[in-house]
Amino acid sequence: MRIGSSRCISRCQVSGSENLESILFLGYVPPVNYMQPVGSRPEEQCMYPLELLYCPDSHLVQIGCEVDPEILFPPEYPYTSGTTRILRENFADLYEVCRERLGLEEGSLVVDIGSNDGTLLHNFLSGGYQVLGIEPTDRGALAEAKGVRTVNRFFSSRTATEVAREFGQAALVTAANVFAHIQEIDQVVDGILELMDEDGVFVSESHYLLDLIHTLQFDTVYHEHLRYYSLHSLQALLEKHGLEVFDVQRIPTHGGSIRVFASRKGKRCVSASVSALLAEEEAAGLLCFDTYREFGRRVMQFKLDLMNIVREVKQEGKRIYGIGAPSRASTLITYTGLDHDAVTSVMEVAGSHKIGRYMPGTRIPVEEETRLFEDQPEYALLFSWHIADELMPKLIEKGFKGDFIVPLPDPRVLSIRKS
Repeated sequence: MRIGSSRCISRCQVSGSENLESILFLGYVPPVNYMQPVGSRPEEQCMYPLELLYCPDSHLVQIGCEVDPEILFPPEYPYTSGTTRILRENFADLYEVCRERLGLEEGSLVVDIGSNDGTLLHNFLSGGYQVLGIEPTDRGALAEAKGVRTVNRFFSSRTATEVAREFGQAALVTAANVFAHIQEIDQVVDGILELMDEDGVFVSESHYLLDLIHTLQFDTVYHEHLRYYSLHSLQALLEKHGLEVFDVQRIPTHGGSIRVFASRKGKRCVSASVSALLAEEEAAGLLCFDTYREFGRRVMQFKLDLMNIVREVKQEGKRIYGIGAPSRASTLITYTGLDHDAVTSVMEVAGSHKIGRYMPGTRIPVEEETRLFEDQPEYALLFSWHIADELMPKLIEKGFKGDFIVPLPDPRVLSIRKS
């Protein structure tokens, strides 16, 4: 990594306003997928400021530092969507919803921005549609192996122009868990419009701000996520470019996400779901900075509460193993100051590309999950806490005999035994 690989965000990414209010400063944090091999010597590593900001003009919540995407999303980027059951099921559902609601003609073109390993597009391919993925990392090779045609580059307005010229315009453009990641968002939306045919639809899925606030998901704040959307802020962004939100769904992925359907203004009837969710956001206080000030206070209290649990466990001479190495774990570990003396290692399922590497900014190794059942530590700390109800029974069934530490939204210890 190099010096000068980031820039401060001084204006709102949607409204352009300089009136940005600070919600929370999480410290200086390494890129969440920069993981050194286990056994390597510690080396110099860049860390970037991580501050959460609110714009009262657009109601967009955003971070205050843009990091070079080539650092955040290197060719060897380890994340693959197809290894997670809930994402596979979500993408199958997205396919069915689009097929049933949008009236897509068989053989029409579907383009996915940030297509990763092609899990989403494979559903459309199997359904008889033409598909094209746009993916900057080596994960695109996995998609190609599934028969999903993939362009290996970062998405930009220039990419959109070249893709539209070579492959034609699309009836459907999707961006699942990437629409908050890409810099120069106005150019991105212009590019999406260039890709869409006149009656085309754009569907985005993003972490949902209302769920983030309610369940204290500060751990989803990291440099890959430039923006944290409410429907209000998404609508403000899309309307700038002549797009109209005509339907919206709340979905369970990533601890709570929002699926938004948009088309050129006047092309589709607007569902009552749009006004209903806008009203819910206003009632929940998402248009008031006091809500975000209270969120920041709760995050600080969380840190103290979790460290109290860890302190008591370590004073008793007992062990803690982490469960799951999602990107969000890096923010939680860095903010709370956990290290290998507190958390011995982190478990990942067999096949994970993160096994054999250290958690970012630490010497905590990531190991295969079987180690948990062999060593039987007294406590398992669930970094993938948003799927705790699914994880705990599975780990118990596989033979784990210890207790669970569920960090969020309120740190607690759960003793669950196999019946």
